[in-house]
Amino acid sequence: MTSDPASGLDGESVLVTGGAGFVGSHLAAALADRCEVTVLDDCSTGDPANVPDGATLVRGDVRDPTDLGPAMRGVDVVFHQAALADVRASIRSPVEGHRRTASGTVKVLDAARREDARVVTASSAAVYGQPDTLPIRESDRKTPLTPYGIDKLAADQYTRRFADRYGMETVALRYFNVYGPGERSDRTGTDDVVGAFLDRARSDSVLPIDGDGTQTRDFVHVDDVVQANLRAATTDATGRAYNVGSGTGVSVREVAERVTRLVGSDSEVVHGNPREGDIKHSRAALGRARSRLGYEPTYDFEEGLATLVDRATVPS
Repeated sequence: MTSDPASGLDGESVLVTGGAGFVGSHLAAALADRCEVTVLDDCSTGDPANVPDGATLVRGDVRDPTDLGPAMRGVDVVFHQAALADVRASIRSPVEGHRRTASGTVKVLDAARREDARVVTASSAAVYGQPDTLPIRESDRKTPLTPYGIDKLAADQYTRRFADRYGMETVALRYFNVYGPGERSDRTGTDDVVGAFLDRARSDSVLPIDGDGTQTRDFVHVDDVVQANLRAATTDATGRAYNVGSGTGVSVREVAERVTRLVGSDSEVVHGNPREGDIKHSRAALGRARSRLGYEPTYDFEEGLATLVDRATVPS
């Protein structure tokens, strides 16, 4: 495997859906100097300021053929990040979540099929639901607990079945808990604590934890998620799904402790009721991603946290 994860993409025409959002903007930034990058984003949650110089922003919706068709024309690789990214929003409005995530993915795949473009789709560890064992392998049982997880599983399945039925080159990447510079800090659920805790700790505000804080998550740095996407864009091992994580579980309580220590905060941790339906533990098995993609996480959690303080809060 090459040490340069973007090797083979030089000069390619690339579309990043949702490229004004957190992961998408980091992807666009990694490719802007070596590819012709178009970002398609309706900017309902993404920020146009996140789109790097050298990339072309098209404001539009992946579900609208008048937006998607022109953005897709002549594209070699699609990094499909556009989706409803808020679990609680999917619970409040499951129909809208389905339209944005599941239906949007089908439309992206079908448009890419007409262009003979490769598609790398952002799936999620939420497809697994409550795991039977740790670490979680790609072949493990999938019983998503929320509309968000169900929609991501549908997108994941569509991505792989388009490879089977239409001979497309597709890859689904099951992100675990992504954090890093530019992460949204306005969500405080168990799966979104890093940016929220850091934002609160900087002002010595209370750090709220659902339950006792012993629940663990696999926190993966956004730079490693970008690495996985770039490797998926050039691998021969298409038509599969791959976990993208760090391979390590960190408790929510430990996140709070490390964040307050890192910024020298006096924030108090306050425990609330456990969140209904919240899984207790999550950790990715990375054997398939390592062997097939050459993926290897480069940040441990302590090093990754430091990048949130040392680097700007939006991609440059």
